[in-house]
Amino acid sequence: MAETIDFSRLEIHRKRSLPMRDFFFRFKEELSLTLKTPESSLSTEILEPNLHRPGLALAGFTEVFSNQRIQIMGTTEWFYLESVGPEKRREIFDRLKAFPSPLWVMTHNAGPHDELLKMCKEQNIPVCSTARETMDFCTELQDLLEDWFAPYCSVHASLVDVYGVGMLYVGESGVGKSECVLDLVERGHRLVADDIVNMTRKGRSIIGKGNKILGHHMEIRGVGIVDVERLFGIRAIRNAKKIEVIVELQHWREGENYDRTGLDAINTEAIGISIPKVVIPISPGKNITVISEVIAMNMALKMKGVDAAKLFNEKLIETMKGKTPSKDATRLSTEVHE
Repeated sequence: MAETIDFSRLEIHRKRSLPMRDFFFRFKEELSLTLKTPESSLSTEILEPNLHRPGLALAGFTEVFSNQRIQIMGTTEWFYLESVGPEKRREIFDRLKAFPSPLWVMTHNAGPHDELLKMCKEQNIPVCSTARETMDFCTELQDLLEDWFAPYCSVHASLVDVYGVGMLYVGESGVGKSECVLDLVERGHRLVADDIVNMTRKGRSIIGKGNKILGHHMEIRGVGIVDVERLFGIRAIRNAKKIEVIVELQHWREGENYDRTGLDAINTEAIGISIPKVVIPISPGKNITVISEVIAMNMALKMKGVDAAKLFNEKLIETMKGKTPSKDATRLSTEVHE
């Protein structure tokens, strides 16, 4: 069965770096960052989303020191440096000069030691402090960096939240994707994006968002551009949603073998993640909106471990196994005598 969109051929993009100047001025308020070195030190680049706690490197073990990552100095590292004294600290940071990092961050508003500042100023590396607690800061920073470096692409599709299930509608132009989504919105479901959906891989999930220019506008043939938020209110939209099922709408094709039991599951791989797919043939009189709601509710049940098709099949097999010839013959004989 041919796909309208060949997800294996999508052009996947990924940001390769994040300039430190952009990072600092974009996130300094959000992360409560204060720069402890001259602004000219914001010339490094972040090359990956992972963070590093340099405890072992401070203690002298640098064989696996991930110096290319942002270095996070929590209270453990700070008190260790405080305990060893200035002479030992000079030795530590003289040794770490061979391992330049893009940024050093002190949590809990701790002041950086002079020896660390001296090393970073010599190498023109920024040092920041934050009032945030270490784990809280690391969690938020990791999340921001994962968003920045995540692989992403765009598809010609529509995305709607139906009963909490993210449904990505694909199909050839004119098949009725936007009309179906508009009907779902009118029934109380929430539009994420129409026409262009930006997909980003985050962990083991694909998150869909709308195009910044299009926003929550829709193009309806014969009507024109409509503003869904103004027409239906703020409850009719959402900015992002995890894509849990792909719904392909296609014109009815005579002789096509469409799934009638739900046992032969179809999956499509998008940005390295396998997503369930349902193909709905379009024919006059078919209520695609109601079918969409059923797909969403059925998918919600599957995510809870309830697969109606498999359960029905198992019950059918058990029933067939129980109907042995001897039992059937006994039953028929009893019915005749009665």
